[in-house]
Amino acid sequence: MRSPAQARIRPAWIRPAQIRPANVLALLALAALGLAIAFMTLGANGRWGFVLPFRGTKLASLLLVAGAVATATVLFQTVSGNRILTPAIMGFDELYRLIQTGIVVAAGTGGLFDPRLRFLAETGAMVLFALLLYRWLLNRSGGGLHRLLLVGVVCGVLFRSLSQFLQRLLDPSQFVVLQSSFFANFNAVRPDLLALAALFLVAAGFAAWRLAGRLDVLLLGRDEAIALGVDYRKTLTLVLVLVAILVSVSTALVGPVTFLGLLVANLAYRVMPSYRHAFVLPAAALIAAITLVGGQLVLERVFSLNAALSIVIEFLGGLTLLVLLARRAR
Repeated sequence: MRSPAQARIRPAWIRPAQIRPANVLALLALAALGLAIAFMTLGANGRWGFVLPFRGTKLASLLLVAGAVATATVLFQTVSGNRILTPAIMGFDELYRLIQTGIVVAAGTGGLFDPRLRFLAETGAMVLFALLLYRWLLNRSGGGLHRLLLVGVVCGVLFRSLSQFLQRLLDPSQFVVLQSSFFANFNAVRPDLLALAALFLVAAGFAAWRLAGRLDVLLLGRDEAIALGVDYRKTLTLVLVLVAILVSVSTALVGPVTFLGLLVANLAYRVMPSYRHAFVLPAAALIAAITLVGGQLVLERVFSLNAALSIVIEFLGGLTLLVLLARRAR
């Protein structure tokens, strides 16, 4: 007989043997496809020659950011062994805000840089910061990953302090324009930047998927992974570099989405009956796509609101973090 706890987990008509990871992925893919079609066609009044490219660019940015943030969070949680941590702990978001603030202080709200050059500069600065941090800390023996996380927190606080100091030098009109760039914006993505970002994100995502087997072994722990023949330091460095690329490119493209990864990664762990990364990674990406596309669709077509989707995501992600912390405390 099943215990009451088991009865609460699944309805009586579903048996564990009947739930297959491929079936869950198929359902998630169908849901994501249905929302994408609805996003492209619902309420489309006007010339299709304008509507399709405009909505297509926004949809592509939603899907790219969803896949990048979800993949980066799952990878980071695997190597850190903690489902509460996200790559934001490394200070990427605060470094992005510092870069934006520095540009406004130096060049004003109009800016002096070509958008593509600015995108590459922001991405390069965040990736370079991560690589220098990894090279400095991971090359030392003993507790490298824990030191890395602690130094990342300290760097995030430093970047936030510098950013707030520079913001005090701005006049109110410049500060208002700057503050709008601190939230993810999917409505003003340039197609040329989208194509450039897609090259980096698709390549990094494919590399992460190729590492799925080694990531499954890393779930067992550092000592167990080494005993099973995994080059732990090399794999750890490679995974963290992929995380840095995914987070940096997506953040430079639309802005920071801090809690999206935490939300979708933990949902993927809950809905997938397997812990294999070959299933968890695409599941997290699909759930992120459903969340972003569905949320944007509801905000625009149902409630006719102009509020930023990232604000809603941050609220839901914050609630998820509180729930996880409460469950861990029990």
